[in-house]
Amino acid sequence: MSTTDHSGPADDALLGPADIRELAATLGVRPTKQRGQNFVIDANTVRRIVRTADVRPDDVVVEVGPGLGSLTLALLEVAKHVTAVEIDDVLAAALPSTVAARLPGRADRFALVHSDALRVEELPGPPPTALVANLPYNVAVPVLLHMLATFPSIERTLVMVQSEVADRLAAGPGSKVYGVPSVKAAWYAEVKRAGAIGRNVFWPAPNVDSGLVSLVRRKEPLVTTATREQVFAVVDAAFAQRRKTLRAALAGWAGSAAAAEEALVAAGVSPQARGESLTVEEFAAIAEHGGAGAPRR
Repeated sequence: MSTTDHSGPADDALLGPADIRELAATLGVRPTKQRGQNFVIDANTVRRIVRTADVRPDDVVVEVGPGLGSLTLALLEVAKHVTAVEIDDVLAAALPSTVAARLPGRADRFALVHSDALRVEELPGPPPTALVANLPYNVAVPVLLHMLATFPSIERTLVMVQSEVADRLAAGPGSKVYGVPSVKAAWYAEVKRAGAIGRNVFWPAPNVDSGLVSLVRRKEPLVTTATREQVFAVVDAAFAQRRKTLRAALAGWAGSAAAAEEALVAAGVSPQARGESLTVEEFAAIAEHGGAGAPRR
């Protein structure tokens, strides 16, 4: 049964395929590959995302790349407040009107930031407690890592990304797809795959599958005397030449292969190991023993 005031969940508040196409036509919007735009046209999918994200009535949610507002409306049905970050001029201008028209009773819980998510350093209102987003495929990992670094108040994250990216983010040491995104995500959170999303719920339908990734922030930060920047420098160096042993791969970082070996031995890591076998804790231990020009501890 539909409610008329739209102050809470309503059957007709969310956007269906016809609504999406009508909105896009009115705005003259054609999804662009350049920005990785694929709009979700299925109300059941966005409600499933909100459920999987464990969005609660007291949550302050930040959404990146809201597009025409499919997921935004589903989030507003549940959350205390939603701030959407949108880079596209036309989409950013239209979203507040869509929210006001379809969920007028909750429009005061919505804020829009018209900006590139990679440049956002602050958000209006209370600090965000959750990040939920259908991330554009081409910038998914940088945006995710930037948001986690910039907003430590974000406790829970659920992002929809290309399936292959989801696998990489959630991979553990020893996996063939374990790499820089896996380690950097693990610095912040416990990461796991949280489901698959079919192609037919998007317009236009992408030619790749999508996956959901859940990130629950560590209750206690990783214990290390190295800074995040120092640890990430080791990670970047280790995977830049992933076929090489760490002794060789970290030579540039440490100043020489011999210095790299010294740092590895001091950290309790075999110089013959490769980056894909190390945990984030082991990368942190290596970072504690300094790179080129870094003080030795």
